[in-house]
Amino acid sequence: MKIYLLGAANPETVRMIRAVQRSAPNVEFSGFLDNDPKKKNTNFYGFPVLGGLDLVHELSNTDVGFVNLITGNTKTRYETSREIVASGGRLVNFIHPSIDLTMTKLGIGLYLQEAVVVQAGVEIGDNTSIHMGALVGHETRVGNSVFIAHAVSVSGCCNIGDGTFIGTNATILPRIKIGNWATIGAGAVIKKDVPDYGIAVGNPGRVIKFNEIPFSDGKIS
Repeated sequence: MKIYLLGAANPETVRMIRAVQRSAPNVEFSGFLDNDPKKKNTNFYGFPVLGGLDLVHELSNTDVGFVNLITGNTKTRYETSREIVASGGRLVNFIHPSIDLTMTKLGIGLYLQEAVVVQAGVEIGDNTSIHMGALVGHETRVGNSVFIAHAVSVSGCCNIGDGTFIGTNATILPRIKIGNWATIGAGAVIKKDVPDYGIAVGNPGRVIKFNEIPFSDGKIS
């Protein structure tokens, strides 16, 4: 399989590529796509940057997959992943091979970095990204198009809604429900449920305002 990655920005991506290649040598990483015109026809740590999302239709076939590396904004990640699919591209998972995923249920289009812990009974929806050192506790459900930053702790039996952004070092206590398109601030400690579109910060976490997002869910197809 040939894989193209969207977003030539983080050198950690290249370390992950090498780790995946060691465990799955039949996977070929063919280069990057990036919508920044200044990056077109440049080189990113030994891999070509071919152009933007307009190339997806041209590159797509049954033996090609696409990975979305955009994580800083869940709305942007959602919109670009939908554009890939609408252009005929097939999203595939980009998962560090060190992660134990036994007794879990995974969607497509996932980007899971090194040292992520996904405990037994966890379900992760499509188009979700979890960064290094984050913990997702047992029997938690993580929705579609979610971003969980590094060193986040999501306790067991939680429900994380579609499009949610959880900032660095945030802690979600057990059995908490986070609504769709919510934002959890860095370092926040969430002890109560957060409603759809809510922005929660602090310890204890409290909702200070609401996101203005025009989507009801994070489904990409």
